[in-house]
Amino acid sequence: MEKQYPESAVVFRNVGQRYFPQTRVECHYSVTSAHQWSGSDWIGIFKVGWSSLSEYHTYSWSLVPEGYTEGNGVDCCALFQAFYLPRPSAVEYHFVYVDKMGKVCAQSRPFTFCSPKPLDELETLREERNEEEEGGDDDDEEELLLVVPRAQLLQRELDECLREKAELQQAVQEAKQEMEEEKRSNRKAEGEWESERDALKEEIYQLHQILTHKCDALKTVEGKHKDVKSSQENLNSELSQLTAEKVRSHQHTKDLEDEVKVLTDREKERNVELERLKEILMKISGQIKHDEEKRKLLQVENEASQAEVRSLQARLDASERSAEGLRGELRELGTRQGHAHAELHQSRLQVAQLGLQLSEEKLLLREERANWALEREAFRNAAQFDQQKVEELRSEVQRKEERLRQETTKVEKLQAEFLRENDSDRRQTEQHSDKKQVMLPPIVDPFFSELTGSIMW
Repeated sequence: MEKQYPESAVVFRNVGQRYFPQTRVECHYSVTSAHQWSGSDWIGIFKVGWSSLSEYHTYSWSLVPEGYTEGNGVDCCALFQAFYLPRPSAVEYHFVYVDKMGKVCAQSRPFTFCSPKPLDELETLREERNEEEEGGDDDDEEELLLVVPRAQLLQRELDECLREKAELQQAVQEAKQEMEEEKRSNRKAEGEWESERDALKEEIYQLHQILTHKCDALKTVEGKHKDVKSSQENLNSELSQLTAEKVRSHQHTKDLEDEVKVLTDREKERNVELERLKEILMKISGQIKHDEEKRKLLQVENEASQAEVRSLQARLDASERSAEGLRGELRELGTRQGHAHAELHQSRLQVAQLGLQLSEEKLLLREERANWALEREAFRNAAQFDQQKVEELRSEVQRKEERLRQETTKVEKLQAEFLRENDSDRRQTEQHSDKKQVMLPPIVDPFFSELTGSIMW
């Protein structure tokens, strides 16, 4: 049974025990007159035993039905697309209705998601045979039993519903066009009525002037010709006709004023509806602007990563130039070593020729050999240190390149997920009508949390 809260104004209806994740799920619920509906209300699918509103698996906005008025009860339906539903398992879930303040208003009974079994999900249909296929044999059976998968049957019903929905949308569009045409015709009728009213006013004024003139003439005739009764009767008859004509004109004017009042009231109702549609359009524009800002933020992060790669490349070029200089110094050291060997050979010849200076030359030779060995060892250590530094710089550049590839892959994944979220919002917008209010849920979206963490890192 569904869990009902003490002051719940939302009640879930027709909640099944099992749902198939391969098809979309419809959540039916009723909103009583005690509930104050808001565009931030949402319905989430939670595991049984959840402890926080952030543990939802997926969610859908609670959309107000067309023609809804504040303070009235209404039946609603929320749709959950197949690619957002949990996988088949024995885990129990239930629907949870959350209002704009983050308060849980209602919770449905538990249900599970499972794969359809081939034998359990077959439906038996009766199909009438065609008379031509029967070959005119009246003794054969007139019906055929067809066994089809329930998913196929449901898909056929879904296609029929979508077709009816498209027809209804077309009818709504035609009704809107008729409303616009009626509005234009009303404006035209109002203009014609204004001109006709002005003409009637002018005619009434002229009739009043004529009546006044006739009254004056009648008084003059009565003063001068009291004995002429025939003339007086004619004048009285004309006065009666003018009076009756004035009454008819007044009644006609009153009828036109009533008609204008009705047309004005209808125009006010249409203006209210147009204002509500403009407000929904502004909210959708705000969501599109927010998505554009997220895309720009990802682009800035990508440019920063590319700048860091360029800096590392410059450092690698400088390291290579330094290694080239060290190689030149090593070549110079080899040249000097060759000269030293030549000098040593010359010294040996001098020792053979000058036996008297043998001890002094040997001492000098030993000192030169010691200094040369020390210098060679120092150059060798410096070359090894520089070579090790170059290797470390190369390793650092490789790590930076690997990190850049990881960041690039992460950015591409975020962009792909961002496109999927946009595609999902667009589909839900097209399925539920143009009156859906698009905005983020009151809790943190997992995609937005991952994006924020990537930017901070």
